[in-house]
Amino acid sequence: MANAPRVALFGECMLELQGEAFGTMRQAFGGDTLNTAVYLARCAGPAVRATYATGLGEDRLSDGLVQRWQAEGLDVGLVRRVHGRTPGLYLIEVDASGERTFSYWRDQSAAKAYFDAPQTPLEEAAGRLDALYLSGISLAILPPAGRERLLALMRAMQARGALVAFDNNYRPRLWAEPEEARHWYAQAYAASSLALITADDEQALHALPALEDAVTRALALPTPEVVVKRGRLATLVRAGQAPVAEVPTLDVKPVDTTAAGDSFAGAYLAARLAGRSPQEAAARGNQLAARVIQHRGALIPREAMADLM
Repeated sequence: MANAPRVALFGECMLELQGEAFGTMRQAFGGDTLNTAVYLARCAGPAVRATYATGLGEDRLSDGLVQRWQAEGLDVGLVRRVHGRTPGLYLIEVDASGERTFSYWRDQSAAKAYFDAPQTPLEEAAGRLDALYLSGISLAILPPAGRERLLALMRAMQARGALVAFDNNYRPRLWAEPEEARHWYAQAYAASSLALITADDEQALHALPALEDAVTRALALPTPEVVVKRGRLATLVRAGQAPVAEVPTLDVKPVDTTAAGDSFAGAYLAARLAGRSPQEAAARGNQLAARVIQHRGALIPREAMADLM
């Protein structure tokens, strides 16, 4: 579609191993923002031009990732190849209840060095973008100078009325200390027009005694549109001056909770960019997340969500 809005999603995609240590492994790929990009592209189809911005190496594994992203309908024009770097790697182990344990090898990840250049493809394209999506992990992997440049980009896009979406995705092991994360998160929320918040991540970030305290804090953020996900409990939506709305989740038995929030974000963005209300967007996000957690892995087969596309 010629006038389709262009959405950039910035972050890190890693090679993924699924299985048991020293057992059978399945190779795939994933990462929070990449998962969201794929689900956005699937849900929106040609109505949105989803482009993934990240750093990759010059190796064959990086080439393979680009090919697979393109096969999912993603534009790769904002990928920066970083000499001497490679994609990160992670292992997912899933227990009987569907909960995950992660092990990471990402110290030399090319995505960390995305802003180690005078100008990046993302910064060059910023004036032509209609929306930008990133997460707390996107911030965490960058050095302070890279975070400052990413925040400057967010502020510039927000100032001209573009959609700037920040997903809190808090991973303590990626930060030196919680105070550091809180400092950068506060700036990210202030530079965003949409905050997608997982309540228990917000609770952990601020060491709050109860989940309800995290919900109260989230709904009081300065971000104009706030979505709070609370697991099985209804999703909360606060947009502008309208009262907080509750959007029910679907009662399903999870097989693997990987990418539940990422898929929610992809469906939510697709719906909002199509002009649907925040409540309708949250309902679509809940539908897709419920479908995703009934399959193993971050990216479920297309045919498993064909009725939601």
